[in-house]
This record gives sequence, structure tokens and C-alpha cells, in this order.
Amino acid sequence: MNLPNKLTVSRFVLTGAFLVAIYWQVRFHETIALVLFVGGGISDLLDGLIARRRKLITNFGILMDPLADKIMVCSAFIAFVGLNWIPAWMVVLIVARELAITGLRLLAASRNVVLAAEGYGKHKTISQIVAIIAILVLHSYGDWGAAGTAVFGFRVVGQAPWVETFADISKWVAVALTALSGWLYLWRNRAIYLQDL
Repeated sequence: MNLPNKLTVSRFVLTGAFLVAIYWQVRFHETIALVLFVGGGISDLLDGLIARRRKLITNFGILMDPLADKIMVCSAFIAFVGLNWIPAWMVVLIVARELAITGLRLLAASRNVVLAAEGYGKHKTISQIVAIIAILVLHSYGDWGAAGTAVFGFRVVGQAPWVETFADISKWVAVALTALSGWLYLWRNRAIYLQDL
């Protein structure tokens, strides 16, 4: 197994550790979850860069890299619903999109067609990761003492800390890009699921 694929597999492990940390009622558990999720985001960035630069692109990577991203992101958003940190309808839309695209990829694979990720999908993933990190920072910076409050807790407009406003905006951007990228991907690859109608 090459290095990019090892990084992809590591994202599954980090996702499991993240879920344990987010619900583990110990001090700084939100901060631990944040660190684990950031590690998963960095592994996502690195595996793609290394695979392209070293020409280590494999069918395993093409299929499993997006799947690892989806599991990591959906796990975080679902956990946030359980913690009442995000509205459930937003997560339903995000998870539905990810399941639809995964289903399309599996259908394509059954016909010996490998569908790689597209640019819109990458932007969508980045927006989701940013939103998740912003939400985690919002719920953990209070444990970081005066420095955390000084950096993330100051108010630019109104009574809310700027990180709260940023987290709210990033959620809406992630939802919008998720819906748009999903529609575009399904439309561009419609021949795969329409040919049997």
C-alpha cells in the first residue's frame, strides 16, 4: 500500500477517534476532537498532493479517498446534530448528497467506470471541513484561557463573538456548495443511471 493510500486509511482511524473524543466527557474533549479532525483534514490534503506529484494514483485511492472524506465529514455533522450544534435539516441534505454520489460511484464501478472527484466536489469538501473546524473552535476556545478568548471571542459586530458569526456563515456556504456540487455531479454523469430507464 502506497503512502497516499495509507493516509486515506488513516482518515478512517482518525474519524473513529474523533467520535470517541467528541462524546467523551473529560476536560478538553472538544479540543481533542478538534485536533483529531484537523489531522484528518491535513491527511486529506497530503494524500492528494503526494498521489499527484509522485504519480501514485490508484483505483483504490480514486474510490476510497472520497469515501474517507464523506465518512469523516458526515460523522462530524451527525455528531453535531446530537449535540444540538447544527440544525438536523442541514445535515440531512449533506448526508443525502454524499449517499447519492457514493451510490452513483458504486453503480459506475459495477460497469467498470471509475468516477474521479471533480473540482466542485473538492471545493465542497473544503467548505465542509472549514465549517466543522469553525464549529469545533466555537465550542472549545473557552477552554483555552485568556489567549483563546482574545483571539476567538472578541466581538466585531453585535454581541456574538466573531467565531460564532464565522461558524454560522461557513455552515450556510457548506450547505450551498454541497447541494450545488451534488446536482452538477449527478447531471454530468446522468448517462450512467439513466441508460437502463
